[in-house]
Amino acid sequence: MSDDHKANGGAGNPAIDPTAQRPIWSDDGDAPFDMGDDPEALDSDKPIYATPRPKKAKRVKKEKSASNETVEIIKTVVFALLIAFVLRVLLFQPFTIPSASMEPNLYEGDYIVVSKWSYGYSKHSIPFSPPLFDGRILGKDPTRGDIVVFKLPRDNKTDYIKRVIGLPGDKVQMIANKLYLNGAPVKDVVVSRAELADMFGPRPVTQVRETLPNGKSFMTQDYGPGGDLDDTPVYEVPNGHFFMMGDNRDNSIDSRVEMSAGVGMVPAENLVGKAEIIMFSWSPGASLFNPVSWFANLRPSRFFKILD
Repeated sequence: MSDDHKANGGAGNPAIDPTAQRPIWSDDGDAPFDMGDDPEALDSDKPIYATPRPKKAKRVKKEKSASNETVEIIKTVVFALLIAFVLRVLLFQPFTIPSASMEPNLYEGDYIVVSKWSYGYSKHSIPFSPPLFDGRILGKDPTRGDIVVFKLPRDNKTDYIKRVIGLPGDKVQMIANKLYLNGAPVKDVVVSRAELADMFGPRPVTQVRETLPNGKSFMTQDYGPGGDLDDTPVYEVPNGHFFMMGDNRDNSIDSRVEMSAGVGMVPAENLVGKAEIIMFSWSPGASLFNPVSWFANLRPSRFFKILD
């Protein structure tokens, strides 16, 4: 170190000599004037200097606040999912109609709501059908004519929607394109006849109003005689099972087709719920990734339609 540096940087240098620091006599709390119990300190003329304040505490507080906020967000999401899960299991579940098997009452693209309490609860009331218990809790049989969502008996996974036609003990048969229950023809009235062009070309289509023995009345659709399921053997519904049919009689795989290839008899345990209302509807062609198609393919006339 040079002599000049020693001369200029000795005890008189304020950067080195703490006695040269400027005293702080603020009344705003910057200087700690508490002398404690030392009597000499009270008589001293030595100024009191402010000590630097710790800043780490603030940083820790901020980090703790951010952590608490993250925890609250997670709790909110968990509670929201829990509420949605309970509502879905106990009260309502939405479904989208994937095919034309229930025309003219349900169309592909209809968005429906199913009541879960109507027939009680089984393992199929819970997502993924966990084997928690067998049978039904608070079980109640559906009424003949109800539109029901159920799990396909041959895999217990796929959701199907059909109409209940046969109850336990009933005998069901189709003869010459006409429905028979327990040996008696079901009353039907032709409402309209038209021609429909589809993938098979132009075909005649007839809409018929059927009325079941309990007075339940609804529309069905048929493409004329000669269909594969227009004449069937007699089906006797076993105890604890139900016979399901689609309203689009010539375009429905239902209980008229044995379980290995179709639906067969549906056990009560497989019932998911009763279809209650069409909430919204889009015609085929609407795409999730094309918002313009959401509006172009809307069917407002089908919104909020109560199902028969």
